[in-house]
Amino acid sequence: MIGIGAGDPEQLTLQAVRALRSTDVFFVLDKGEAKADLVRLRRDMLETHLPEGTYRVVEARDPERDRGAGGAAYSPAVGDWRSARAGIYERLIAEELGEDETGAFLVWGDPALYDSTLGILEEILERGTVAFEYDVVPGISSVSSLVARHRTGLNRVARPVQITTGRRLAEGFPEDADDVVVMLDAHQTFRRYADQDIDIYWGAYLGTPDEILDSGPIAEAAPRIERLRAEARERKGWIMDTYLLRRNPGER
Repeated sequence: MIGIGAGDPEQLTLQAVRALRSTDVFFVLDKGEAKADLVRLRRDMLETHLPEGTYRVVEARDPERDRGAGGAAYSPAVGDWRSARAGIYERLIAEELGEDETGAFLVWGDPALYDSTLGILEEILERGTVAFEYDVVPGISSVSSLVARHRTGLNRVARPVQITTGRRLAEGFPEDADDVVVMLDAHQTFRRYADQDIDIYWGAYLGTPDEILDSGPIAEAAPRIERLRAEARERKGWIMDTYLLRRNPGER
């Protein structure tokens, strides 16, 4: 499992490049025409760092996930999707990887931060159909890329930072953290806090040629971000964004 960062081929670590060069087969999931960019970015990284003809790429179609499931149905829906992915990964490893070959999954950002690949590989091993050993190569996450591009830090002196999801942020701003990084937010939950003394640092398609950044007091920046986000999604058909909310402690 190789963390490949947020999208910039130059953000691969030396360890990641060494892992790429020792890999025979790369497994890539195709998410359909709308997200063909994601497959192309992976292939661009391989072409940037590896000699032609020294590896092969095996693609499979990513299973559809029930994104409409909410409430108590959310976790079971995610579990079903992960199990469906596990079946695909299991087949790829069994059928496409030779006994003495090394295979790799190229994971966006860092494999340890809001990514399912670790859990999926463990599920495959528990099934007992195929046996393998694996290593995890950390990557530069979208969180690190976001704050670097905005030239700020994740936390302030002697203060905690929390990394959460849009789904959890919708339940309320964390009481014990004033610096909150939000990932996987398809509903622009930051809009709920536009009446508070909070700054937002937002980024989409981080590390790619399509990167978009915006920041400022949330009351001023929220309408701009909504517009930028809508235009980008219309243009590309998909969007991946991350943001940091920085609350004035007086808002508690």
